[in-house]
Amino acid sequence: MEIVVLIKPIPEAESRLRATPDGRGLEPEGVKFVLAGYDESAVEQALLLKESLPGSRVHAVSFGPARCEETLRAAIALGADRATWVEGPPEGSDDPVLAARALAAALQTVPHDLVLGGKQAGDDEEGIVPGAVAELLGIPSFGYVTDLRSSGPSGLTFLRPTEAGVERWEAPLPCVVGLQQAWNDPRSAKLPNILKSRKAPILKVDWPTTSKALALEAKPRSIGEKFELPAPRTGAKMIEFKTPEEAAEKLVRLLREEAKVFP
Repeated sequence: MEIVVLIKPIPEAESRLRATPDGRGLEPEGVKFVLAGYDESAVEQALLLKESLPGSRVHAVSFGPARCEETLRAAIALGADRATWVEGPPEGSDDPVLAARALAAALQTVPHDLVLGGKQAGDDEEGIVPGAVAELLGIPSFGYVTDLRSSGPSGLTFLRPTEAGVERWEAPLPCVVGLQQAWNDPRSAKLPNILKSRKAPILKVDWPTTSKALALEAKPRSIGEKFELPAPRTGAKMIEFKTPEEAAEKLVRLLREEAKVFP
């Protein structure tokens, strides 16, 4: 099985974020970008399928600026066989539709029985790219998937949790899957594999090539207008009490008189 995994570098959870001088985006300087969230689970799921299906290969693909290379090397260190960086426009873009168009254009020349991605990115949480890539490739798409298994050389089985319960699906290949959770927690890369990944070749599809392929569709459909951080926290207020009843009474009073939560 030829498995393509779509990944996106996102800021490390402990990174100190700040806006760009014009206030329209995230300032990347000084921020560590990593493979994390649902994309990390997608890589793990791809590796599990590879291990269960002899002869399978995993190809990691990422669209965006140069920091994509670091995330692709992280995927190689985990066990991906190949990696492709689809370069984004020099001015940058956070438009998920443009990302989907660029990725789909790159996948036109890449063997793919299964295209895996996180159900949504760990930063903007758009959840648009997997479905849009499937539409552009003309193949089925499924989102919010768990327990993804191979049912043979030409199909998959998986679960989809819904508000009403859990759906069990069978789907043909090729298809695109937005993964919610792998079979197990993502693995950690071993040091020898991390060192090898530093020298691993990464195929680059430059922006002029992608722009030419997309023609008029190379322009983003959406542009960020403002980026701002949440208001700083004011700190917690500790409640002194001797019994649970006293704690509950004081808490309700504070919520009513200070927080104005209760009438």
